Amino acid sequence: MNPAAVTALETADWRRRVFGLYERVRSESADDIVGAHELWRRERDELFATHPASPLLPEDRPGFRGLPVRDYDPAWRFSATIETGDEGDRPRRFDFETGTDGIVSFDLLGVARIAGVGSLDVWRLTSYGGGLFVPVKDALAGRPGGTYGGGRYLVDTIKGAHLNDLVERDSHAAPELVLDFNFAYNPSCAYDPMWACPLAQPGNTVPVEIPVGERYGAPR
Repeated sequence: MNPAAVTALETADWRRRVFGLYERVRSESADDIVGAHELWRRERDELFATHPASPLLPEDRPGFRGLPVRDYDPAWRFSATIETGDEGDRPRRFDFETGTDGIVSFDLLGVARIAGVGSLDVWRLTSYGGGLFVPVKDALAGRPGGTYGGGRYLVDTIKGAHLNDLVERDSHAAPELVLDFNFAYNPSCAYDPMWACPLAQPGNTVPVEIPVGERYGAPR
């Protein structure tokens, strides 16, 4: 088989498994959020260790013992309204050069304000597939034993990474997002520089340390 076709199938399978994992997490989180988080951590470790589309470099796989994810802390789970019309002088769009898919554009949908943390821009992918994108870069970014310098992802719906249930809601109510920093994870480029990943914008940078979620460095 054409090597490019093999790679495409492996990537599609990776996406399928990630979608399925988040579906299970959403299903279980209502009754046992700590257990759902442990499921997320365990299944991601398995994917990274064994899946052919793992972002781990080949030389990093033999010694891999698990991603450095902190234990669940319920204080870092929030439900935030997406506020529109009060974005100030924030950029309304950013373009990202992927290297493989050309320039990918994101439009600003609004802002999610989180008490004790700050505000996060909520972006909409404008190209085929659509989806919401919320990265975050905290005060631990780039520090030894801290978080990835380019920031982490909280929501990336085109990859299935979100914690909202798709339920019927009041059409007049402001849309909300579940933003659980315990599920913050590193983009693929944190592990393999060949990946091109959209990173946290200035409006997704917060001044506080976010100690939960996936860290950057040695496995736990």
